[in-house]
Amino acid sequence: MNDEKGWLERRPGKGTFWLMVVLALGVMGFLLWGEHKVHLLGALPWLILLACPLMHVFMHGGHGGHGDHKGGRDG
Repeated sequence: MNDEKGWLERRPGKGTFWLMVVLALGVMGFLLWGEHKVHLLGALPWLILLACPLMHVFMHGGHGGHGDHKGGRDG
């Protein structure tokens, strides 16, 4: 087989791969939104309520948690 222009050696770059992944995810998201919009919006209040305990659990690391506090009322 005569490949004078090097077409068999040419491969798409990483940018092309990620562009195709983003495009496929966008199409899937659009189709899911169109078919299941009522279900997704119906679950929104429950997701907001679920966010409260999750934020409480995962965001307490920022101020030291509930450990022994020095300089407080008890000491």
